[in-house]
Amino acid sequence: MPVVNRLPWQLLWLTLALVWGSSFLWMKVALEAFHPMQVSTMRVVVAAVTLVLLALALRQPLPRDRRTWALLSVCSFFLTALPFTAFVVAETRISSGLAAIGNAVTPIATVLFALLLLPSDRPTPRKLAAVGIGFGGVVLVAEPWASTGAPDLVGFLIAVLGGVSYGIGWTLNRRLLAGTEVPGLAHPTALMLTGAPMTIVALLVWSGIEGWQPLAPVDDASLLPALAAVAVLGVLGTGVAYILQFEVVRAVGPTVSATVTYFIPVVAVGLGFLVLHERLGLWQLVGAAIVIGAGLLIQGRRTRKPQAAPAA
Repeated sequence: MPVVNRLPWQLLWLTLALVWGSSFLWMKVALEAFHPMQVSTMRVVVAAVTLVLLALALRQPLPRDRRTWALLSVCSFFLTALPFTAFVVAETRISSGLAAIGNAVTPIATVLFALLLLPSDRPTPRKLAAVGIGFGGVVLVAEPWASTGAPDLVGFLIAVLGGVSYGIGWTLNRRLLAGTEVPGLAHPTALMLTGAPMTIVALLVWSGIEGWQPLAPVDDASLLPALAAVAVLGVLGTGVAYILQFEVVRAVGPTVSATVTYFIPVVAVGLGFLVLHERLGLWQLVGAAIVIGAGLLIQGRRTRKPQAAPAA
């Protein structure tokens, strides 16, 4: 990607934050014409096609052995099928900004599941304190003490499930693929290729249970904007975003690159306010700031692998 290589890393970083932060807006637009399962399935399939084409163009070989593909499939469930579905289902009940705040719990969930799955990764007092602080922020966002005016608790918890799923997936990725080399674009490409069949099966089962056509939109009037939103989610929000991420990591390292994660909710909340006229209450804004701050506290000065940056 010679053109990308010549651009300042600051511009690439900002573009990446805008692309991933805007994903929650595009999900909301896609839901105007499609069922949540249709949105998540099309997103993964379009992303898989995009990344395969990019891998072919860059001559990036994919894994060849069955064991690696099997392990990637396990990780893919938690990194593609489950979170992509959770966020879009959540947005049928809550705002896009709140869904993005649910995504911000990923670093907190990663610490918790590292305790269970990575015995060698001992938690520091700073990390444990950040987990407690982050949990408090989640409670503030949910506002369970309010009888009226609080966000839909079920919807927000589904969004939190999406963030937790990323934490599980990246922890499993570290454990299951330790010592297994899946370089460059081969890793996200394999994740999308293995995630696509999962979402397709879930789509067919869900449509069979509820009795609707899996390929037919639920609202033809909003079809074109919704199709454009899905295309942006798959092509730009996944394929191009990974290219940008790799270039930022190459330029300034994984630690600086990982800071983009904490700007995603800011972008999503801003776009929700400007474009969708969404409003967040005071407790949601305070809680979001606490959750993001907890993620920054967890990161500290620790060097992160480029593949561990969670996608929207």
